[in-house]
Amino acid sequence: MFPAPIAAAETSPSPAADPLVAPHDGFVDEKTCTSCHTEQVAAFAKSHHAKAMALADDKSVRADFNNTRFERDGVAADFFRRDRRFFVRTEGPDGQPADFEVKYTFAYEPLQQYLVNLGGGRLQALDIAWDTKKQAWFWLGEGGAAKPGSTFHWTGPFYRWNRTCIDCHSTDTRTNFDPQTNEYKSSYVATSIGCQSCHGGGARHLKWARAKAANAATAATDSGLSKVDANTCFACHARRSRLVGDYRPGGSFLDHFSPALLRSDLYFPDGQIRDEVFEYGSFLQSKMANAGVTCIDCHRPHEGTVKAAGNALCTQCHAETAPERFTSNDPSGAFDTPAHTHHPQGSAGALCVNCHMPERTYMKVDPRRDHSFVIPRPDLSALYGTPNACTSCHEGKTNAWASENLDRWYGKAWRKRPTIAHAFAAAAQGDRAATDDLRRFLADREQPGIVRGSAITEMTRLDGAATAADVRAAAEDRDPLVRLGAAEAAANLSPELRLDAVGVLLGDETRAVRVAAAKALGTTPSLDLLGDQRRAFDAAVDDLRAYVQANADSAETQNNHGTFLFEQRRRVEAEKAFRRAISLDPTLSGPRINLAELYRAVGDNEKSEHAYAEAVAANPDRADLRYGHGLSLVRQKAMPNAIEELEAAVRLDPGNSRYRATAAIALDAVGRTDDAFALFAPAVVGGATDANLLGTAIQLGLKLGRYAETLKFAKALAGLQPNDPRTAELVRQLQDAVEHGR
Repeated sequence: MFPAPIAAAETSPSPAADPLVAPHDGFVDEKTCTSCHTEQVAAFAKSHHAKAMALADDKSVRADFNNTRFERDGVAADFFRRDRRFFVRTEGPDGQPADFEVKYTFAYEPLQQYLVNLGGGRLQALDIAWDTKKQAWFWLGEGGAAKPGSTFHWTGPFYRWNRTCIDCHSTDTRTNFDPQTNEYKSSYVATSIGCQSCHGGGARHLKWARAKAANAATAATDSGLSKVDANTCFACHARRSRLVGDYRPGGSFLDHFSPALLRSDLYFPDGQIRDEVFEYGSFLQSKMANAGVTCIDCHRPHEGTVKAAGNALCTQCHAETAPERFTSNDPSGAFDTPAHTHHPQGSAGALCVNCHMPERTYMKVDPRRDHSFVIPRPDLSALYGTPNACTSCHEGKTNAWASENLDRWYGKAWRKRPTIAHAFAAAAQGDRAATDDLRRFLADREQPGIVRGSAITEMTRLDGAATAADVRAAAEDRDPLVRLGAAEAAANLSPELRLDAVGVLLGDETRAVRVAAAKALGTTPSLDLLGDQRRAFDAAVDDLRAYVQANADSAETQNNHGTFLFEQRRRVEAEKAFRRAISLDPTLSGPRINLAELYRAVGDNEKSEHAYAEAVAANPDRADLRYGHGLSLVRQKAMPNAIEELEAAVRLDPGNSRYRATAAIALDAVGRTDDAFALFAPAVVGGATDANLLGTAIQLGLKLGRYAETLKFAKALAGLQPNDPRTAELVRQLQDAVEHGR
């Protein structure tokens, strides 16, 4: 329990100006737009976009700060007001309770978060948010409370506004992170999203408008505003990494951002949304996108609402008479009828969006619709666990029940509709047989680019050696997303194959592709063979450097760049990059492992062991760090301490066969063979699929003469290697020894 907050007398200070608002070149005060565009400004003011971020005051704060308390899952906070300001008392970065003033509101509905300034320019989003529907506080996290100073504690990098949120909730944001001091001097033109967020800086437009008013005959024809299209929306409505520091509307999306492809951790095998990916990756899979439909065909750009209520939104195009616009892709038909929906007219089940745009809830209270416009497939749900609208709506009903109803309504042809689900589900399970199906997707130009680009990355992950020619073909595709997939896929090829496969992409017209190609080729031994491509590589590395600078406050980016630098034999710079990553997020294990391994690679085992020791001190519950530290102690010949660390790794990650085998080998090396063999209990190894693990167990069992137990391991190994005569002979010999008591 934290002590109850002390009530204080309230005063009425004058409204304060936002200290982060600053003039940016080419931009004007947002209020300037109102004088001419009254109607649009009034419409926009009603939107959630206009309320994306605001100074915390009586008007903007929606939550209950009247001495309320939240406590759950080890997370506790008191919310109160003092002098008309808003405060939270909760655990700070040092693990101690303290009072923190809420400076800004963040978002508006269905939840609102609150930003706290922790110093150094850092604005942190509280992980306790306000549910505007239930009118209650709730915790955004999962499981138990995160440790202070860790990635997912509210004071850590994940909840840092400057790092993860700044791009999309304000107008013309500038992160302004100083790597030397680890401080921010972030700024923006307007606190929330405004006119210039989509239309670009208004200075040229204002000049044009004044010239036109003064003398229409001499006014320029260019109004000075950026073109607003889907690229403008995708800049925020996409799961992506920024490639450059400043995004200006009107530019190519793929020259400013690198989008995530259809990874299994982000999307279900059929392409439906799994993790929080926003709309870009879903929409690009759809027939809508292929037909030329854009965001503003369905959404009012200023209000942020849909253009029509209910099914009228869809029947703008999906009517009995085909619109002229879609002569080459006929969307016509009688869809808004019970004959099609098999639900009563006007019911929830008769709404197009409920069947073809099912909702998935993020941040615990925020339902968002899938924009891939899928047709419900309960048969795929039964196979792969993909969502379907039927059982999502009819709670308690089974996929078999839903399939039977669809069979009765539409016949069984729906089960044979083409789908990417089978191939991508098999690929996610590591099934190499999926390669041929994925290859067909790659070759099918009717498939969306994001599907084809994702297919090539999955193919190489399954079998890099057999797919190098496919990567080379994808690198020459006209669709930039396919080329992006090829560049990312090259990282799965053996280093000697990469240059031939994607060297051409170093000079690609799209920045996202060039950066991905530079990442892949920067870790190959064939750079000396670049020849005429060396100049293109150096230019692509300049793009890569800009990407790294744009993400200077991202530990993951700095860590990955450290690996790139190390492979380039720039070891001093690599060490600095790894240390930079550690300073940005001390609880991230990757940079610490990479730093320790850098020292090992250059022959400094003492520094390597020290780096691992520091890593373990910061993250004692990470099995990978305990394992790495154990190996570094082996190299230092400190075997008792090494064994202690290796056993800790096994204890923390008992399913990791490499940790278990290594610990056993270390125990055997110091004469503790019985203890080593004890690590291979039948319950642990009986279903093992790692031949090396079973081989180690067999060696130790033979050494101890414990043939009956060893026979079990040999039989398991024979199951993995049915055509190996040596294993079969070992099983025969062990059976003979057990039968004869030898």
